[in-house]
Amino acid sequence: MKDFFTIGEVARLFNIKIATLRYYDDIGLLKPQYINEQTHYRYYTTQQFERLNSIKYLRTLGMPIHKLLDFFNDRDIDNLMSMLHAEKLEIVRKKQELEKIEQKISRRLRQFEDAMTTPLDTIFEVELPAWQVAYLRREYVLGDDIEYPVSELIENNGIDGDVFLGKIGISISVSDLKDNRFDRYSSIFMILEEEDRMAASEVTFPAREYLRIRFKGSHLDAANYYKKLFSYMKEHHYELVDDSIEIALIDYGITNDIEKYVTEILLPYVRL
Repeated sequence: MKDFFTIGEVARLFNIKIATLRYYDDIGLLKPQYINEQTHYRYYTTQQFERLNSIKYLRTLGMPIHKLLDFFNDRDIDNLMSMLHAEKLEIVRKKQELEKIEQKISRRLRQFEDAMTTPLDTIFEVELPAWQVAYLRREYVLGDDIEYPVSELIENNGIDGDVFLGKIGISISVSDLKDNRFDRYSSIFMILEEEDRMAASEVTFPAREYLRIRFKGSHLDAANYYKKLFSYMKEHHYELVDDSIEIALIDYGITNDIEKYVTEILLPYVRL
């Protein structure tokens, strides 16, 4: 049996990169048995194979390098068990995070599919459950840059870098709606999901009945649909009871094709 193995031979035997072995040498995790002073070639012996196998196994389990260094500096079964218990808890935490991300993705896919298949230009009477929003009372005039108030909303509420496509809405006050003014918005909000952090300005939109219409276009095209909703409300003897809710379900943040834009308007009402 050979006494010494080159770094290339060890790399092939253990299916590991030469650069990784050099890195292990540099940080003191796995030093070669000796280095030729003239050629600077690294040589390993079979006595180091067990250590390399342990390193590969623990790295496969996700063990970070600094913990491996600590372990090999003080190898002990209790230390190993403690490391594995800690790693198991970390894996559980990561699984929970991935499950939350999966829930967000599934929910967003359902929302996109719903927006792309929903009947447009049709008024529906819908009853929606209560929902939570991060709320910012801020006047916004149609045509202004909406990105700044969105950034302000996120910053003020300490919201982490969540994906919020399809979660930003704006509202027109009752007074402006009744004055047939549809180009000035009184507030902006972000719909909160179960996985979102609690927002500093969290508000509950109560469970209630709404008139809902979805249309092809953006907020710039909303005015005629508000008029259509009010005609329907008058015809059916309904009364507006709160600010509107207007959400761009599909917009420039999702597609470059303006023909695919879908916006939703909700008007809370009661029967007279």
